[in-house]
Amino acid sequence: MRLRRKQKTQVIKAKIKRNILGWLLIVPSVLLFIFFVWYPITFNLALSFFKDSTFSEFVFFENYKAIFQDPKFISALKNTFLYIFWSLIIGFLVPLIIGFLLSEIVHAKGFFRVVIYLPCMISGMAVVFLFRSMFGNNNWDIINVILIRVFGAEEGVQWTADPNLVIPVIVFAMTWRGAGGTALIYLSNFQQIDDSIYEATRLDGVGPVKRFFKITVPMMRTTILLLLILQVISVFQVFYEPMVIAGNNVDALSLMLLAYNYAYGNGEFEYSKSAATSVILAVIIIATTIIYFVATKLIERRGEKS
Repeated sequence: MRLRRKQKTQVIKAKIKRNILGWLLIVPSVLLFIFFVWYPITFNLALSFFKDSTFSEFVFFENYKAIFQDPKFISALKNTFLYIFWSLIIGFLVPLIIGFLLSEIVHAKGFFRVVIYLPCMISGMAVVFLFRSMFGNNNWDIINVILIRVFGAEEGVQWTADPNLVIPVIVFAMTWRGAGGTALIYLSNFQQIDDSIYEATRLDGVGPVKRFFKITVPMMRTTILLLLILQVISVFQVFYEPMVIAGNNVDALSLMLLAYNYAYGNGEFEYSKSAATSVILAVIIIATTIIYFVATKLIERRGEKS
């Protein structure tokens, strides 16, 4: 009996030591996470219910009412969904097509991988400055020079002043920089599909387009849905691209940029409105994430039934 008790106590002591070591290892990371993530989130949420950053006057939902009555907020909300629309047309389809084309290439596949990934290594700020100089509104900007001298246009296009063109231009700049990395993710998933399936369809005379929709897309639907929701979440947080490319154009204003303008852009330092805008954006992103999880569950259930 004494030996059993000693063995039990030794086992308990060993478990306690392991737990203590584990907690000692994880505590610094948890503290950093609390300091850099949860504290700012809590502070921001609390600030959205007060009049200013001194927390002297509790106004409840007054800041939310004020921003919903602001025409700039309505415009930014509409623009954010326009960003998502254009990113689904340009930014989502382009990497998917590039990844599929890379999987179909037989020779020099490594060379094309490097070339496609090169824009991802360029600083995001450098890319938006590059596109601002290309798609400027003046006749001496690069694209307008090409239109005038090569195609004989009378004058250049107002790329960032036209409300119908400014958001597609910004999405195009974002896609140019990030499409390569996403395309390589698709490529790695394409290569996990059994080659015998493709070979059988090739022998049956099935073309690449039909093969893409009949085999590739159904077998990769979970990955496609994941990258789709990640892209939507990233587009919700568009910030410096419209600031640099479009400047003060309201037609390109995003929710993130509006939150910045409330705090620093208009000189009034409306931190509470900025916090409320950020909270609304966070709620939209959380709702989008929930929709993704629900859709994933439905897809998994359909897969199990089939």
